[in-house]
Amino acid sequence: MNKKNTQKQFSRIFKHLLLITFLILPIISFGKNATSKHSFEGKWITTAEFENLPKTNVFHRQLDKQSAKRVKELAKKIQNRHILFRKTFNLKSIPQNAKLFFSADDYAKIYINGKFVAMGPTAGYNFHYFYHEIDVSKFLKKGKNTIAVHSYYQGYINRVWVSGDYRHGFICDIIANNKTLLKTDSSWKYATHTAFTDAKSKIGYETQFAEHYNASAPEVNFQLPTYNDSSWQNALLVKNPDYTLAPSPLPLLVFEQIKPTKIKRISPNKIFIDFGAMYVGYFEMSATGNKGDTIETRFAQELNDDGSIRYKMRANCTYQEYFTLSGKRDTLNQFDFKSFRYAEIILPNNVEVDMQSLKLISRHMPFKLKAKNKYAGDKKAEQVWNLCVRSLQYGVQEQIQDCMDREKGYYLGDGTYTILTYCLLTKDFAPMRKLIDDFLRTSFIDRGLVTCANCSFIQEIAEYPLMMFMLMPVLAERPEDKEFLRERMSKFKDILDYYKTSYAQQNGLLSNLDKWCVVEWPKNWRDGYDVDITQGKVCTTMHNVINAWYIGAIRAYNKSAKILGEPEYPNEKQLTQAFYDTFYDPQKKLFKDSATSSHISFPANVYPYFMGLYPNEECRKNIIAMIDRDRLTKVMLFASFPTIAGLYRDGEHKLVYELLTDDRTWRRMIADNATATFEGWHKSAKWNTSLFHLALTYAAIFMIEDFNIQVLDIR
Repeated sequence: MNKKNTQKQFSRIFKHLLLITFLILPIISFGKNATSKHSFEGKWITTAEFENLPKTNVFHRQLDKQSAKRVKELAKKIQNRHILFRKTFNLKSIPQNAKLFFSADDYAKIYINGKFVAMGPTAGYNFHYFYHEIDVSKFLKKGKNTIAVHSYYQGYINRVWVSGDYRHGFICDIIANNKTLLKTDSSWKYATHTAFTDAKSKIGYETQFAEHYNASAPEVNFQLPTYNDSSWQNALLVKNPDYTLAPSPLPLLVFEQIKPTKIKRISPNKIFIDFGAMYVGYFEMSATGNKGDTIETRFAQELNDDGSIRYKMRANCTYQEYFTLSGKRDTLNQFDFKSFRYAEIILPNNVEVDMQSLKLISRHMPFKLKAKNKYAGDKKAEQVWNLCVRSLQYGVQEQIQDCMDREKGYYLGDGTYTILTYCLLTKDFAPMRKLIDDFLRTSFIDRGLVTCANCSFIQEIAEYPLMMFMLMPVLAERPEDKEFLRERMSKFKDILDYYKTSYAQQNGLLSNLDKWCVVEWPKNWRDGYDVDITQGKVCTTMHNVINAWYIGAIRAYNKSAKILGEPEYPNEKQLTQAFYDTFYDPQKKLFKDSATSSHISFPANVYPYFMGLYPNEECRKNIIAMIDRDRLTKVMLFASFPTIAGLYRDGEHKLVYELLTDDRTWRRMIADNATATFEGWHKSAKWNTSLFHLALTYAAIFMIEDFNIQVLDIR
């Protein structure tokens, strides 16, 4: 090793030591704020039904139809199990700083001494499964205490949880002053919650079970300390649990009680409720009637033309559920959440509803807006800003979901845009770091990653992993995130290597992809993009958009590598030239859709424009002229972002403003009475439009005062 290399190595070691020093010092000085990993004393507990079930591998490549069918058939054997656990314990005194550490598979709601405490966990894979920590001192008392848990195993193969794998259980510790006050073991009691049955209406893409809640079931009020659980069975320990538990990097959800803005009795048997805006959460009400009387509850995001609520939603969800009374005063208890604004209650004769009890329990991540709107005072722009900000405030859950109704999917493509917006508005980048890690972990399914993380539904969209590369320079520019990104550079490089070795042709560009390339969604918003990109088949055409994303990902990687002082990914210039040689039309000075088509579309030009892939100034100006002419009438969810970002980068602020405040885009949603961003410019933009969808919140990015576009400039 020569002297120069030795000096470089020493310099790097010194920098790492310095970094470690700065990382350790805050932990030593401010240990109470540090999050250290908890080693559970408690054991995973479950029921007799799950004790001896073999764990099922639900993961496979998307095009492996045989495996997909096998997994779905196995999952159907056990579904929709609401399982309760209880434990009483004594305390000689009220402890200070008592911490509850808990996790559950699939999910759980926890009560102490009859009071709701928390719910979770954030979804994850068994080899990196999340647990949460919460201070429960205020819930505890001297003497006898009761903890009650409502756990849930859904069993669907969907985008919500890693379910259908026969894994169910709950684990917890309560620790105070380094002493274990409580832990899960076989002394806990369990029972099936028979109040919850399937209401037989499908919600979304097997996203959730519609609930029929029977208030006369013996398990009702199981959370109260006075409840008698003497007939319950002892919990069983999970045999050979294969979880590796990790602390959730994000805080627990927060809850708000939303009272109706309007209540109207349509008839003696029908009540209409408007909560004033769209929320995500649970409906709550109390009613009195005869035992067996059944109330029908309906929920909707919009109204029909006759003023009734559209509970058979355009997002292919039927929000129709039931509430059967016990003969006493009963309160509706819903487990799973929905996104809605309106409710209708259909009553049997002689049932009385407590109008003061009608409420919506909103759930969302803690949200604190720290960015400012540079268009403050401009009514048109402020309406768009407020729509986007409110959507993120009330829409973001334990992880970024595309919509809160049809899928509840943790999508990488949608999520890249949404997480960027969320973090820039709140100046909190922990959610971005989590998203990156969550999706990098999906490499165990496929080296090129999958579309939805932390779930059992398998889909592969070709450009989604490449879109995530756009987040790299954002973190690279942040001193506090440089080391985080440096530690993951090899994983990002491996994704590029995967695309190169799997799909690169002789000229280096990609073709023959067995991953679906969406380009823009839905199909009718692709401006006639002349490539057969049908989902579920191999695309043999060498086409523009996937290669623009591929080269853009390499550019984002190399920009980050330069900032971090790491080696760059090779052949960027050669690939850029191959892109020009293959897709550039020198006569029209615009880009074609593919190597075999002369068609020129909006997506085939705005993606390269955003990536800085244009061979000359005339081409750049022609693309801007195309945008100025067509505005955003040819594209929607995915291509609108690079369109606006490219213009913002090039100083075309007047045109950016016009796109953001165009009556055909975000303001079209507002004209459709939106209180949350839609899955398109208007309600009928696609056949199953979700009216609470987070992807299009990214308009707010380009309204932030002093926004530094350099973090998105990968030229």
